[in-house]
Amino acid sequence: MKKTLLFTACCLVLAIGASAQIPALERVEPMFWWVGMHNPNLQLIVHGDHIASRKVEFSYPGVKLVAVHKVENPDYLFIDLRIFSGTVPGTFPIKFKKAGEKVITYNYDLKKRDASSGRAQGVTDKDLIYLIMPDRFSNGDTDNDSFAKMRETGIHRDSMFSRHGGDLKGIMDHLDYLKDLGVTAIWLTPAVENDEPHASYHGYAVTDHYKIDPRYGTNALYKQFVEKCHAMGMKVVMDLVHNHAGTEGYTISDMPMKSWVHQWPKYTTSNFRDAAVMDPHASPADRKKMLDGWFDHRMADMNENNPYVQNFLTQNHIWWVEYSGVDGFRLDTYPYNDADYMSKWAVDVKNEFPHFSIFGETLVWSAANQAFFTEGNTVNRGFDTHLPGVTDGVWKEAVYDALNANEGWTEGINRLYAVMAQDFLYKDATKNTIFLDNHDMSRFLSVVGEDMNKYRSGMAMLMTMRGVPQIYYGDEILMKNFSNPDGLVRSDFPGGWKEDKVNKFIASGRTDAENNAFNYVRKLANYRKNTTALQTGKLMQYIPEKGIYVYFRYDDKKTVMVVYNSRDKEQSTTTERYAERISGAKSAKNIITDELVNLSNLTISGKSTLLLELIK
Repeated sequence: MKKTLLFTACCLVLAIGASAQIPALERVEPMFWWVGMHNPNLQLIVHGDHIASRKVEFSYPGVKLVAVHKVENPDYLFIDLRIFSGTVPGTFPIKFKKAGEKVITYNYDLKKRDASSGRAQGVTDKDLIYLIMPDRFSNGDTDNDSFAKMRETGIHRDSMFSRHGGDLKGIMDHLDYLKDLGVTAIWLTPAVENDEPHASYHGYAVTDHYKIDPRYGTNALYKQFVEKCHAMGMKVVMDLVHNHAGTEGYTISDMPMKSWVHQWPKYTTSNFRDAAVMDPHASPADRKKMLDGWFDHRMADMNENNPYVQNFLTQNHIWWVEYSGVDGFRLDTYPYNDADYMSKWAVDVKNEFPHFSIFGETLVWSAANQAFFTEGNTVNRGFDTHLPGVTDGVWKEAVYDALNANEGWTEGINRLYAVMAQDFLYKDATKNTIFLDNHDMSRFLSVVGEDMNKYRSGMAMLMTMRGVPQIYYGDEILMKNFSNPDGLVRSDFPGGWKEDKVNKFIASGRTDAENNAFNYVRKLANYRKNTTALQTGKLMQYIPEKGIYVYFRYDDKKTVMVVYNSRDKEQSTTTERYAERISGAKSAKNIITDELVNLSNLTISGKSTLLLELIK
């Protein structure tokens, strides 16, 4: 009997304690904000157990409570604030009250904006971008390799679909390597949390928009990474995903409202046909499936027509720039987004950070299709997208044709000439990012059949054409493979893990062929870094003749002549045809070998490129 009474009493005490507990306030996002922003409006998303049943109160000079929105899910509130000009930084309690229950309090910080120079400075055609998948580059901190509470645990380097352990510390450990190579900007595939149960190492299934994935590091470490890059003269590009989010994120697993994502009677995948967006004859059903269909069962398609979704995404992106100081955004899967929202988004971002740069992934197959998404209404779209540039996949495919295909009226080297001639479609083609490969496609070396003449010619064109050049990690050391599946082109950088038997971050760890490639890329990149003609200079190209393609980059300081022989055999050519650009120069310096070259007659090996700095 005594034992029964004691047990009952203990249960009663526990029950009373449980009822007295304050319900959990799981999230307030953005967690903090800043005074002095261009847009005085801020919408907080609050998530907690039946938080909608509570009244919101606060008092702080210069901050007004405009509205409190209740939505379908009672575990959410959306709170509209206005932060007036002149508001002083500080902390104030936001109270969530309910009769008969304890008050829930969240202390909200309004911070002073960071006025340090070099933040959000933009990435331009003066830069060379180096693309890194953080999980596959270098493991600098083994303590963060795995977390028991996350859905995918452990590292398994023998599996292309699993986590390998690369992190921010590993990248920071090798910034000297990148600077020596000539890199001036680093683009990481998304580093925010992807807490999906399988194969989310790539970063494109975001589950927490405000948190760096703990397997990469912390928010504070990401900020340190950006600051260290800036201190070393390098910029940082942040990869964003507007279109979709991982299904394990709290806004997806416990949605504020059904219209948070695009809903279908049954699971529906996008048709991935960008033409349906621009086709004046397109079926509305095709267009809807393109825009609203999901990428994957684990990637919920965000409804960007929903104003709450719009605020959530835009504020998150502005938060990251102000918090970390990153210099540009790469926008994933740009054609799948709501065009009106993306136009407004771009304006909102640029209003806060005037020098900031943006480029969108399009991966379409004509210059007109690409230009359709860019700023300036150059293709009669009816409004301005305010998207400065795109990832120029059309240029990439034309370079591959120039390197691999036989010449024809519109094939081979003539395709590259024709693609460059279509720059009239863009408001400013120099804002396009040009590249030879990336994390979603076969590696450049493999596509050109591991032919070193083609490899060098492709790299030469990448570093000398208009636009912002981007190389993919490991291209400089001849990493190779075909994207079947994608994991095959996402191999670990040899030497990034302590247990690696070779270290290709250092010359002694590379083969002769790898060092030759590395030195070639480094020579090109550093020459470009110190030559304004290749950055912001004008471009003049000549119609290819007998397989030889010539173009010039020039400004008031220098003229660079690029001569590519697209045929397999060695050829010679005279230079009278190019007199208007040669402007009387009799000789030139070979940029790679530093040898002097007589300009009256040039000899070029098959599939090779001459890079010449004219001497006047």
